[in-house]
Amino acid sequence: MYETNTTNNSRLPKMIGVHPTTVQQKNNLGSLVNDFVAEEIPIALVYNGISHVVMMATPKDLEDFAVGFSLSEGIIQSRDEIRGIDIVQGCHRGIEVHIELSSRRFMALKERRRNLTGRTGCGICGTEQLDEIFKPLTPLPFTQTFSLSYLDNALQELKTVQEIGALTGCTHAAAWISPEGHLVGGCEDVGRHVALDKLLGMKSRSDWQQGAILVSSRASYEMVQKAASCGAEILFAVSAATSLAIEVAEKANLTLVGFCRQGKATVFTHPSRVRD
Repeated sequence: MYETNTTNNSRLPKMIGVHPTTVQQKNNLGSLVNDFVAEEIPIALVYNGISHVVMMATPKDLEDFAVGFSLSEGIIQSRDEIRGIDIVQGCHRGIEVHIELSSRRFMALKERRRNLTGRTGCGICGTEQLDEIFKPLTPLPFTQTFSLSYLDNALQELKTVQEIGALTGCTHAAAWISPEGHLVGGCEDVGRHVALDKLLGMKSRSDWQQGAILVSSRASYEMVQKAASCGAEILFAVSAATSLAIEVAEKANLTLVGFCRQGKATVFTHPSRVRD
């Protein structure tokens, strides 16, 4: 999982997204002990030489993040519309991800940028008109089913995605799970939206047809929009769902399940896809 070195007789990890530090703990205030924190740095997504957005994220799986963000934001319709991706070191410890779009997609993005003054992880800051917040979604088909009896296993396996989280307690996870409740792939990040975008980027280069998304966080309207826009019919969230998330899921034909804990789950929308 990670390499180690020795500093002050301690084994410290060398892992992307983890920063070793020293702290004082309550039960040992007289001395410093080694600990780890998750890295959070600015990631600029640059399309055809023009900076589009800067997100605070963990510097891991950045190519998947760039693709997933592009898909979930409607900048591209398929991964094939990206001609190339380069990751370069930026200023102030940041990273720039340069994405080369097809000419048609870049022209559409330039037209869209005229209505935006800025973006942040919340997804709506800088949006000038309220009707720009809600992206039109094609209603999803009903091709997936999932037995809730398999959910406990999926929740247990979700922990394996969070290598950084295991050391720092500071990341969210998003995973694709099979209809039998097995984790097929997943990503982590300090931001729940970014973790989901990374997963959607990973999904776009994988042969994942059957299954559902499981996230370690709450389900906001934007999490639902991102999942539905990339064709996921079922979204499981460990925590709560907001009223707007439920409304968007209902309209998009997405099955939204919250409060997913061992032996428990609350189905908010379209229960026909899930069964005991």
